[in-house]
Amino acid sequence: MEDNYVDSLDPEKLIQCPYDKNHQIRACRFPYHLIKCRKNHPDVANKLATCPFNARHQVPRAEIGRHISSCVDKSCIEQDVVSQSRNYRCEGLTVNTWQSPPCDEDWDKDVWEQSSTTFVWGTANCTGNNSPANNLVVEHKNNLASGMRVPKSLPYVLPWKSNENAQ
Repeated sequence: MEDNYVDSLDPEKLIQCPYDKNHQIRACRFPYHLIKCRKNHPDVANKLATCPFNARHQVPRAEIGRHISSCVDKSCIEQDVVSQSRNYRCEGLTVNTWQSPPCDEDWDKDVWEQSSTTFVWGTANCTGNNSPANNLVVEHKNNLASGMRVPKSLPYVLPWKSNENAQ
C-alpha cells in the first residue's frame, strides 16, 4: 500500500490523458496538460466532469456521483475541514483583551479651525485679518535659463491632427 502512495507522488510517473488516450503525460506536467487538452478537445470535455476534491480527476458525467463518494482525495479534504473546525473552536474560547488606544485626533475640529478661505493657485495663503498686504498675488518664478521659453506645442504631432491637415 505504501509503495502505491509513494508511486502516486512520483513527478516522473506517466499518466494517461483523459481527453486523448494516446497522450502519456508526466505527473508534474499533468495539470497544465489538462487545461491545454481540454481546449483542444471540447467535445470530450463536455462529456467529462471535474472532481471537486482533485481537479486532476476527469470523470464521465454519469459517474461523477459514484466518484465523489469513493474519491481517495475526499478523505484529505474532510480531515482538513475537521482539523480546521477543531482549531476554530479552540480559538473561539480565547477571550480577546485587546483595546483600541485612546485617540486625541478630531478631524472635524481641525477642518473647522482652518481658515474658511478657498485655495487659489498663485495667491498667498493668509490667515487672520483682510489687510491689503495679505491679498497680494504671488508672481510665478520662471526657473528656465534666460533666452529659453516654454514650448507652445507638443513635441510630436497627434495622429488625428495630422489627418485633418492632409485633407
